[in-house]
Amino acid sequence: MRLFLLTLFLSSILYAQGPYEWKVIRAIDGDTIEVQVDFLPSELNNKLHVRVWGIDTPEKGFRAQNEHEQELGVKASEFTKNAIASAKEIKINLIMWDKFGGRVLGDVLIDGKSLRQLLLDNHLAREYFGDKKKSWDDFK
Repeated sequence: MRLFLLTLFLSSILYAQGPYEWKVIRAIDGDTIEVQVDFLPSELNNKLHVRVWGIDTPEKGFRAQNEHEQELGVKASEFTKNAIASAKEIKINLIMWDKFGGRVLGDVLIDGKSLRQLLLDNHLAREYFGDKKKSWDDFK
């Protein structure tokens, strides 16, 4: 019952879309952040993961397929961490549930600029809309 109510509540939030000014706790990687919210049950620690809609950044750590992807993943993560740390204002427009569940997709606006576009412009991400992921071997 609790899960049903949580799903119903989060669905209503997604319908409203925002923008929300939730506190960003950290950048998980280049395209995912963790935010502090006040509506989740205490078992979930009032934290929600927001994946930047419409992009994919390289993986790092054990998820990276090779050293090249690892290096790119670290660069993308550092870029996102620095952008968040230096931001005066962060707003999030929610778009939909992520296909893997447990996260939502959103447009993260840092001082009025889309994190999605910033990562694309700095060659740290590529467009991604749920299709099959491509190798990062050719990505520069």
